Amino acid sequence: MNKMDYDRALYYTHRSEWDNLLILMVRTKDQFLSKRIEQFLHAYNFERDYTVIETKLYNLLRYIDHANETVEPNENGVPMYSLS
Repeated sequence: MNKMDYDRALYYTHRSEWDNLLILMVRTKDQFLSKRIEQFLHAYNFERDYTVIETKLYNLLRYIDHANETVEPNENGVPMYSLS
């Protein structure tokens, strides 16, 4: 599992960058993340009931949160990226 994929999914969702989220859906190797993104984007584009869209969004965010908690830390202790 690649923690960067989860961070990107969270960032793209927060910023409403649906095109980048779609690209991430195709490129990620995590099939569960890909499926959650697909379900959310489909609901966002085609669903008229906002409760369904909200449910799919919460499902995606819940999975991202769960995956971030279960990802193992880097072996050498070096962060994958730095904001400085």
